[in-house]
Parts: sequence; structure tokens; C-alpha cells
Amino acid sequence: MDIRIGIANSAREIAFESAQTAAEIEKTVSDALESEAKYVRLRDEKGRLYLVPTVSFAYLEVGSEETRRIGFVA
Repeated sequence: MDIRIGIANSAREIAFESAQTAAEIEKTVSDALESEAKYVRLRDEKGRLYLVPTVSFAYLEVGSEETRRIGFVA
């Protein structure tokens, strides 16, 4: 699952791939925002932890769960 997180007042974004489903990621982020938590915690495929302050959270883009195709596709 491709994840892109926009940071407020920053031209850069955080981009990584996660083994979690789109529903799990959406629930994690919405729970953190609703409970007014200080950070959103997400892990990538390799086990790295991303802590994003909820105050600077601008947007979340969750890619499709379809795997990438390799080679030429007609």
C-alpha cells in the first residue's frame, strides 16, 4: 500500500509503502485525529516507524492495493 502524507507549511511530503490495508491506515489516522493525540504512528513494510505530529498533518493519500506490474503491459 503506497502512503503519502502531506505536511502543513512544507513543500515536501512523506512517502512510503506499508503492509497495512487502506482501512487499517484510515482507522489509525482518524482515531489519532479524533482523540486529539499528539502523533500519528505508522509503520512501513520494513518495520520503520513514522511519527507525524497531528498539528502539522495536511493530507493523507492512500494508494491502491493492487500490486505493480513489471514489464510492458498492452
